[in-house]
Order: sequence, then C-alpha cells, then structure tokens
Amino acid sequence: MKTPTGLQELIDDGVIDAVLRPLKSGKEASVYVVRSGGHVRCAKVYKDMAQRSFQQRVQYQEGRKVRGSRQARAIGKATKFGRKEAEAAWKNAEVDALYLLAGAGVRVPQPYGYFNGVLVMDLVTDENGESAPRLGEVELSPETAREYHRVLIRQVVRMLCVGLIHGDLSPYNVLVAPDGPVIIDLPQVVSASGNNAARTMLRRDVGNLTICLSRFAPELLDTWYAEEMWALFEQGELHPDSELTGHFEFDESQVDVDSVMQSIIDAREEAIIRQQGREAAEHGD
Repeated sequence: MKTPTGLQELIDDGVIDAVLRPLKSGKEASVYVVRSGGHVRCAKVYKDMAQRSFQQRVQYQEGRKVRGSRQARAIGKATKFGRKEAEAAWKNAEVDALYLLAGAGVRVPQPYGYFNGVLVMDLVTDENGESAPRLGEVELSPETAREYHRVLIRQVVRMLCVGLIHGDLSPYNVLVAPDGPVIIDLPQVVSASGNNAARTMLRRDVGNLTICLSRFAPELLDTWYAEEMWALFEQGELHPDSELTGHFEFDESQVDVDSVMQSIIDAREEAIIRQQGREAAEHGD
C-alpha cells in the first residue's frame, strides 16, 4: 500500500518503521496498523474538519481550556484563525485525555506520542492478535454482559473522578479485548465541571452501554448508575473505588423519570446514526 503522507514523515523521523495496513477510516480520522520497533501499534491520522463539523462540536468544546486569551476569543468568534485553533484543540483533547486516563487506570489504549497530527497508541487486539471487535458486534452470555457492565461503569467513574466524560460513549466506541472492554475514540471528551451539558452526556454514555448490554442481561435496565455517580460527584464524594449500587431515589417533584429514559433511548439512536455515518465514510474513503 502507498504510505500516507502524514505517516511517511514518522517513518523518516524513525518514530515508526512501517505501515502494515489500514484499520479504519472516518470523517475525523484514519487509523493504520504500524510497526514501531518490535511492537505492532496503531497510528491515528487526524483529518482537518469542515465548517459544518466544527459547528456540530461546539457543545463538546464548552469548558475546554485553550492556550491563551487570544485563542479563546478567536474560537468564540469562529474566525479563520479561531477555527484552526479549535481544530488543534479538538485533536489535542484526545491526546491529553488518553495520557490522563491511562495514568488514572482507565482501560484506554496506551498512547506513545503525538507527532504532527498523528497519535501513536496501542493496538487493541483479540485472542488471535487480530483487531478487537466492537462491543456492539459480539454475542455475550448474561454473566459476561453483567461483568462487562460492571467494568465499564467503573471506567466511567474513574473518568469522572479526573473530571472527564467521554461524551460519545456507545457500543461502537468500546473494543472487546481478551481481558475485557477497552474504551476508545475520545476527541469529544467533555469537562465534567465546565460543560453545562455534562450531566446529560454522562447519562447518555451510561445509558448507551446499559441498553446494549441489557440485550443479554435485561435486569440492567433497572439500574441508575449515571444519576448515582453524578450525585456523588456533585457532593465531592465520588472516588475511583466508590461502591455503587445502581439504585437512585429520584425527586419525583423535580424529575420526570420517563423523560430520562427517553433521553437515553434517543441518545442510542443518535449513536447508531453516527456509526452508520462512520461506516459510510469508511466504505467511501
């Protein structure tokens, strides 16, 4: 295969030795399997975003830190320079999040560096050394579904404890490795304390996972982990090892529980639509 321009620079600089094959391609990035030293890893080559994509990502960028006041003003005004800075911040968000989350013990690919718009990180594989399947592509026993749900809820808690919410977590952004699920694709990561939509996005993330795994363990639909962990987070009492029950007492005078569940279902449908768009981009790339 012809070596992509962005990866040829990494070969020339000795960061990677060879590009083995393409892994996937979407609207925001293309991912390749590469060899680096004695290791097989993956390289995520970010693409420049179109104006319409920038507008769609505004809600995720709320609360993110940028390099300085000039950059912040430009991003707010959506000037040409501001859009360029927003794209840079969008790409850097995943890199920064991966290093932070890996250090916090969250099950994400280990990053190995960010070079001129290319993120080099672990390749998540199955027991045969092939690219690991997505959570939405595997059949599970009820026991395994419950265990994966427990593990993933723990990862969401650990993320929240360092102030982050995935923001687009779904069965399509979780890979199934031999030792359990691994969370991927974090460019839309959200500041838990700085984004007004943080609670809604947390609820969506947890809801997407719960609905997926409830196909094998229906009782998971009767849990309310997002509300429980958010309440602890607001009170400053959420810790990486906090024991959650999945139970939560709603104030019926203030919360419409049916609308909460409907928002989760709507979020799942949105995730499916986004995934269909990704797959269409892969076939058309």
